Amino acid sequence: MKNNFNSEPSGRKRRTARLVYWFTRRRRVITAHMLRGACYGIGTGIAGLGFWMIERWIEHRL
Repeated sequence: MKNNFNSEPSGRKRRTARLVYWFTRRRRVITAHMLRGACYGIGTGIAGLGFWMIERWIEHRL
């Protein structure tokens, strides 16, 4: 069967094309949200580690 580029794409190809189009249109917004989430995660981890270290210091001092 010959591949004809002018033919109507199948449902899966059409869905994939719409998804790719959606991601390309919102690439900057998605990247910003991912970066914000990573920063929140790193900040939360650092704060948690800091409080854990303070707790350990207090336990050893008492």
